[in-house]
Amino acid sequence: MSEVKKTFIVAKKELRDHSRDLRSVLSALLFPLLGPVALALMFQVITSWTTKDKSQEVAMVGKVYAPALVAFFERQGLPVKDAPADYEEQVKLGKLDVAVVVDSTYGAAFAEGEPAPITVVFDSSRTKAQTRSMRVRRLLDAYGRQVGHLRLIARGVTPDIATPLAVNELDLATPEKMAATILASIPMFLVFAAFAGGMYVAIDTTAGERERGSFEPLLLCPVSRGALVTGKWLATVAAALLALLVSIAAFAITVRAVPLESLGIKPHFGPVQAGQMLAAAFPLTLLASALQMFLSTLAKSFKEAQTYLQLFMMLPFIPAMYIALAPIETQLWMMSIPILGQDLLLVDVLRGEPLGVSPFLLAAAVCTLLTAVCLYATARLFESEKIIFAR
Repeated sequence: MSEVKKTFIVAKKELRDHSRDLRSVLSALLFPLLGPVALALMFQVITSWTTKDKSQEVAMVGKVYAPALVAFFERQGLPVKDAPADYEEQVKLGKLDVAVVVDSTYGAAFAEGEPAPITVVFDSSRTKAQTRSMRVRRLLDAYGRQVGHLRLIARGVTPDIATPLAVNELDLATPEKMAATILASIPMFLVFAAFAGGMYVAIDTTAGERERGSFEPLLLCPVSRGALVTGKWLATVAAALLALLVSIAAFAITVRAVPLESLGIKPHFGPVQAGQMLAAAFPLTLLASALQMFLSTLAKSFKEAQTYLQLFMMLPFIPAMYIALAPIETQLWMMSIPILGQDLLLVDVLRGEPLGVSPFLLAAAVCTLLTAVCLYATARLFESEKIIFAR
């Protein structure tokens, strides 16, 4: 029997053992679903806020002092209601998002052409209150500019004299690039799925085998250490790949199900993008599985291996956080840095950037090379009696 056939027999045995532990299988598939579920909930909340803001009312103290302002607000689709007496307390408790307080001296100051005092009361620690208070402040600014222009015209002065600059904006961001900015968390969750999917298999096939005492009988079989390690690694890769596929599919369903168009976002997450994401993240499943096996082999127990790999799971978040906090321009050499290269590739796929084959090949080549190093190191550990018989 060839070593290749023995390798696949070992992989089949490990996958069969893993499938019997239903809790581990469900746990491995639960992690990839956390990202899509969180994304769906977040956008549902944001969409609901946007829908509610269209029919939002603003609570105002002293409506009678500013009838023109009230009329302006209502013409802009923002009905005005009387604020309750305890409006400050309600704003603190979150029962009221924003309140506009018109001072009793508003009318006199307005008639004299002086700045009329108005106070916008809100709680900046509440995200929803920030959005609604910004809308109120924008309308107040617009009303102030309108009144200012009318006053200048009444005095025979052109309003253009108060506007020395005519600033125009030209935003070259496409809807796809805007969608990529909003959906920037997807690459982080996909990389995380590549790490989390095979973690339990990597631990069970190394530290778990040793703890159960089933390592020694397995080593008595006529299978080389290299074939044994490769078979266990293939089983780990299969579990990680399944988690990655589930995560990509879940994100594709989420992006289509959530009404992102109502937010002015036009995401493209079709079969082509899904295939590119798989091509970008798949090499990472190879490297992550090999690294996890190596660390688990060094551990003396299942629990110790679990501790090591849980700390190891923090690795995917470091490049993602760096990209989020300090955006960088993608360059080809960056593809040679594992995890960072995959993150950048996934971001560019979401942005709809024209990608050639070179970035994918370079990222895959580096991951494959490091995978071979890790597998070789693990095979050497399998030859050590101290590693095999340590319990």
